[in-house]
Amino acid sequence: MTQSSLRPARESDLQALHEIERACFGSQGWSEESLRALLQNPLSDVLVLESDGRACGYAGMNSVLDEGYINDIAVLPEFRRRGFGQALLEGLIARAGERQLRFLTLEARESNRAALALYEKNGFLRAGIRRGFYAAPREDAILLTRYFD
Repeated sequence: MTQSSLRPARESDLQALHEIERACFGSQGWSEESLRALLQNPLSDVLVLESDGRACGYAGMNSVLDEGYINDIAVLPEFRRRGFGQALLEGLIARAGERQLRFLTLEARESNRAALALYEKNGFLRAGIRRGFYAAPREDAILLTRYFD
């Protein structure tokens, strides 16, 4: 039976986070330096999901005053369709509550139907389109936002 757990990321997770980025986003993913800065930023939350002791996904967000911006939710391809993206998103939503944020927002590729379905299932509403936001391939981003009371 697979055991999974969600926890705050540590500096020692940096290599694993970078490997997840490369596997999920290739050269378009965050650099190791950018991930390090995210981990060191007191206004950022980075969560790691482990399965049987292996980092298989992570999620990150930044807070500005009472606003939350999700940077990334990434799950290694071989661990997808197991509810790990849902667990990571729930973790960020919980952190948003702890930080008393008014909303969380993010962009997702227009073609990423699985991600769009996940966010919409969790109360995120389509708030706009960022034309040509993504490169390689060039694609629009759907802006999604979840408001909190």
